[in-house]
Amino acid sequence: MFAASAWAAGITVSGAWIRHLPAGVPAGGFFTVHNQGRQAAALVGASSPAYGTVMIHQTIEKGGMSMMMPVDKIEVPAGGKVTFRPGGYHLMFMQAKHDIKVGSKVPVTLEFSGGQKVSAQFKVRGPTAR
Repeated sequence: MFAASAWAAGITVSGAWIRHLPAGVPAGGFFTVHNQGRQAAALVGASSPAYGTVMIHQTIEKGGMSMMMPVDKIEVPAGGKVTFRPGGYHLMFMQAKHDIKVGSKVPVTLEFSGGQKVSAQFKVRGPTAR
């Protein structure tokens, strides 16, 4: 298994990265979650020992303005995937507990309904990464 991928009961994570922003500004987390199981899975939370708070958000366009809204859960269909990317679903990493460096890796645990957890290493990229 490579660093940007994790597996648990049919759930895998790939392409995991964080867009690090300076001066204590919250960072965005992006990845693809794959559900190779026979039942839908619901992502309901995330955490990281490197950050005080990690929240699931979605960027939406409303009246020509982009807004970030918290999301309680995201359904990942059986045999399907959901991609977290800039301008869509993403994780918001807030209150870094230490100096996060571009090029480092941050452990993140994704939490699914039913108590399932999947851990992945998120590579830290700079503010212009896409």
